[in-house]
Amino acid sequence: MSRLLSHLAVAEYHERGFHLARGLFDRDEIELLHLAAKEDHELDKRSFGRADGEGGTVRLSLWNQPGDGIYGMFARCERMVRSCEQLLGGEVYHYHSKMIMKDPRVGGAWTWHQDYGYWYQNGVIEPLLTSVSIAVDQATKANGCLQVIEGSHRCGRIDHVLTGDQAGADRERVDEVLKRMPLVYVEMEPGDALFFHSNLLHRSDQNKSESPRWSMICCYNAARNDPYKDSHHPRYTPLSVVADSAIREVGVKRFADDQSDVAWLENSKDRSAKLLERKPQAG
Repeated sequence: MSRLLSHLAVAEYHERGFHLARGLFDRDEIELLHLAAKEDHELDKRSFGRADGEGGTVRLSLWNQPGDGIYGMFARCERMVRSCEQLLGGEVYHYHSKMIMKDPRVGGAWTWHQDYGYWYQNGVIEPLLTSVSIAVDQATKANGCLQVIEGSHRCGRIDHVLTGDQAGADRERVDEVLKRMPLVYVEMEPGDALFFHSNLLHRSDQNKSESPRWSMICCYNAARNDPYKDSHHPRYTPLSVVADSAIREVGVKRFADDQSDVAWLENSKDRSAKLLERKPQAG
C-alpha cells in the first residue's frame, strides 16, 4: 500500500505551509538515490552555480521531464504524486526537479524567497504548486539545512528582486514577517521529505561544515493551473505514475548511467530568477 499523507498531515500543510514526512523513503531506497547522484558524472557535468550575494555559490542541476531513470522513479512514484494531489486538490504534473549540491565548506546560501515569486513570471496564474525536498544527506543547522517561516504562505506573493544570481523576497517585508511568525530550522535525516507550499518563505545558510548536504527537490503544478504561456518549465504534461516498488526495480539495475532521458536545463535556460527586473522600490 502506498504511503500517502494522513488527513492530519494535509491539515498541517495548509495551516503551517509545510509538512515534514519522516522516513517517506526507507534506507534502501534513499541509498539507491544517494549512490546514483554521487556517482552520476552527467549530473555533475550539468551542474551550475548561483552566487548567493554572501561570497558563496550554490551548485545545482535541473531537469524538466522526470524520465525513466532513478530520479524519475522518485518523482513519479505513487507516494509522491498522490500525496501532492491530496495537497493541491486534484491532478498534478511534474513542473521540474533539481538536485541541490551543498558540498562541505563551499556550499552557498539561498536567500529568503518564495518559489512562486519565481514561477509567477512563467505564466502560472495561481500558487497551486508544491515542492518536495528529499534529504539525500543528513541536513542540520551546521551544514545549511532549510529554514522556513511557519505560516508565511498566507502572506501571499511578495515582491522579489535580484541579489547576486538569486531572486530574493523584499527584505523589509521578510523582516516584519519574522517578527510575527516563527522561524523553523528543518533538520532532516536521509529519506525524510519536506512538502512545502509555493508561497512559503524559505532560505538556507552556507555549508561551513565538513559534511555534504545534497537534496533532490521535485516540484509539481496542479493540472488545472496550466500556465497561460510557454516558458523554460513545461505547461501541462500528463504524468505517468509508477508504483512505489519501481524505485527498487530501476535502482538495482543501474545508477547514474541510466539518465539519457533526462532533459537537463543549462544555466542559460534557468531563467525564472532572471526574468525579474531590477525595479525601484516604491516609497
